[in-house]
Amino acid sequence: MKKYSSVKEIQSLISQKALTLPDLLAYYFKQIDNNKHLNAFNEVFFYSAEVQAKAIQQKIEAGTAGKLAGMVIGIKDNICYKDHIVTASSKMLDGFVSPYSSTVVQRLLQEDAVIIGRLNCDEFAMGGSNETSYFGAVKNAANPELVPGGSSGGSAVAVQADMCLSALGTDTGGSVRQPAAFCGQIGLKPTYGRISRYGVIAYASSFDQVGPITSSVSDAALLLEILAGNDDQDSTVSTLKVPSYSKDLNNNTTLNIAVLRETIESDALDPEIKSALLKSIEALKQKGHTISYVSFDLVDYLVPAYYILTAAEASSNLSRYDGVHYGHRNLEAKSLNELYKLSRSEGFGEEVKRRILLGTFVLSAGYYDAYYQKAQQVRRLIKEKMDLLFQQFDLILTPVAPTSAFKLGDNLQDPLVMYMADIFTVLPSLSGNPAIALPLGNNEAGLPLSIQFTANHFEENKLLAFSQSFLNKH
Repeated sequence: MKKYSSVKEIQSLISQKALTLPDLLAYYFKQIDNNKHLNAFNEVFFYSAEVQAKAIQQKIEAGTAGKLAGMVIGIKDNICYKDHIVTASSKMLDGFVSPYSSTVVQRLLQEDAVIIGRLNCDEFAMGGSNETSYFGAVKNAANPELVPGGSSGGSAVAVQADMCLSALGTDTGGSVRQPAAFCGQIGLKPTYGRISRYGVIAYASSFDQVGPITSSVSDAALLLEILAGNDDQDSTVSTLKVPSYSKDLNNNTTLNIAVLRETIESDALDPEIKSALLKSIEALKQKGHTISYVSFDLVDYLVPAYYILTAAEASSNLSRYDGVHYGHRNLEAKSLNELYKLSRSEGFGEEVKRRILLGTFVLSAGYYDAYYQKAQQVRRLIKEKMDLLFQQFDLILTPVAPTSAFKLGDNLQDPLVMYMADIFTVLPSLSGNPAIALPLGNNEAGLPLSIQFTANHFEENKLLAFSQSFLNKH
């Protein structure tokens, strides 16, 4: 069976009786088995997926199937699915069965998607290489000695290695876009608040956003159309009307595009990525887009502001895992204090502990003003600067990551090197703008390269239509 790139293609084959959904699911199960060494799945939902596939095949034949009939999708292991285990790839939640489904899972099921399994990720979505998972590192299908990116590494590899058609990840500071870039896929982070976070295990609540990883822009648009929109369970979700993203993809207008000079001229940027970006910029000019180089003088503050704020929110969000309510519990503790200490120190991995400690420190008396409040002020300046740019430009062009996929273990010992790999992805996260990572061919070593475009708040239709024409011409 060949690799399908869109649900439209699958639906067409099913309607011609050239394919059935149970057969397609069996193919994906085989692909998962053949790619076990990549460690993308924490669990495959063999039983529930088979039941869904048979029922949806009947709906297709009866003409009553939903928009996602034919889509086999994986979900990151921090997205709750009723009666299924969800662990956020942490020992802390090992074996925890969710009593309810997240809004995104409910919406997938309503439109007849088949959920094939839960995908490995960095523990509590904290990491940029998918090496902090309690279940072991995920490996890149392009070269298993390399990382897939993080934290949604399992989601990106599952699509890359054809173990499912598409996957959901979560993006806090680049966790959908960077793994999509390292694995040669499309990764979309919607505007903050475009998709409900209800039932998604929280890392940093003012940043977290669910986003799709796909092989086609049309699937990203369709998934966004179904997942976006008001939800009574999430007070931070936008009540704005959801456009028909999938129907607006052929809108090929020429745009004003800003290139952030500091990102292209950064010493950290790999020469092959820089060369591919410059070629793309020339190609965009040839197609009639207006390209302007602009300066963004807050670049040096992006990573520090991001890590101070997300660590503070993580420290607060993860305080609920205390060995009492649910999650890992130490059984030898002699006092309540000892129970908390032992349960948390055994249940959390090194990176999660590091961020909780940093977050607790920046929120503590005497340091709150010096760090947390300052970082919030910087975040406001960043957002104001982005708003000004979008008064003049339609899109902003930057790299996704400074390098292509790096070796497993290379950056794990030095958290600062790992954190600096987020330098280009944290900007839209701090400002809440939608951004997309698009494949840009391979480098000489055959590793995927990528480019990032950012749009104004709630202008995903413009971003997706542009992405469609960008990939058609490349």
